[in-house]
Amino acid sequence: MEKKALKILIIRFSSIGDIVLTTPVVRCLKLQLQAEVHYLTKKSYKNILLPNPYIDKVISIEKKVQEVITKLKAEKYDYIIDLHKNIRSAQVRFALTAKSSSFDKLNIAKWLMVNFKINRLPDIHIVDRYLAAAKPLGIQNDEAGLDYYIPKDQEIDLNQFFQKKYERPKTPYIAFVIGATYPTKRLTQEKIITICRGIRQTILLIGGPEEATVGEDIATKAGKHVLNTCGQLSLHQSASLVRQAEKVITHDTGLMHIAAAFQKKIITIWGNTIPAFGMYPYFKKGVQTNSNIEVVDLDCRPCSKIGFEQCPKGHFRCMKDIEAEKIIKLVNS
Repeated sequence: MEKKALKILIIRFSSIGDIVLTTPVVRCLKLQLQAEVHYLTKKSYKNILLPNPYIDKVISIEKKVQEVITKLKAEKYDYIIDLHKNIRSAQVRFALTAKSSSFDKLNIAKWLMVNFKINRLPDIHIVDRYLAAAKPLGIQNDEAGLDYYIPKDQEIDLNQFFQKKYERPKTPYIAFVIGATYPTKRLTQEKIITICRGIRQTILLIGGPEEATVGEDIATKAGKHVLNTCGQLSLHQSASLVRQAEKVITHDTGLMHIAAAFQKKIITIWGNTIPAFGMYPYFKKGVQTNSNIEVVDLDCRPCSKIGFEQCPKGHFRCMKDIEAEKIIKLVNS
């Protein structure tokens, strides 16, 4: 008699980068266990997961897990892997009563680092902590990196794209992801303009609607080789431009992890957060094409594990002291 495949629920409600970082768990469960994999997330992020061939069903909520508890109970899951580990995910685990496991959020170690600069952070990437949560099921890291799937109708045809909007550049372009969730994770507009002016190749500014006005201003001031796409494309379309770029300049944000899924050459700029939190670009085995740019000797870094609307100290040196020339050299080399 053929053994019944396990039905497994993965929980991660948000956000873009965190969800992309869970994809090795999804892939390993499907390929190594032939499991039926369901994924619970917020409605605003489900489109990231729908194209993933290793996910059998995406279930989404607007705000509260009570919206889907009845539906989840009907699925009769064999196991729950909680990769969010908050009150809402705990509510799901309690309501379903299936066997479950979660990952180590390192909250105490992060708190010590943020508040007292005492480093008790383990040298382990969050992907490996996610995978550890699935270890009771017997899976192993296949070391194939992250996954990001773009629907065919969302892929950007560069010939058509440049023909409609801009003149096609003679050399491969640089993708510059200018956004980030919090202002303290973003370079100043002036610094971005300085960097863009020093780069010889065509630059496509990538960002959402909230960066549209800033992107247009940067493009106007930085030179004709800088083109603004902020607010004009879907996330999948922006990911397509990232995938086809020669190099990617980015802050600590979701598109940084998407760039890593495509094994791109990445220049990652860090402000109030630090790579030691374990969320730097994660590549497949044998690939390491990321360069971290940060002000390492600043005694107020990190000031948060997430970010702020403005610098708590008022000087914003973590971004203002970033050496534009260092980034320019990495791109032009």
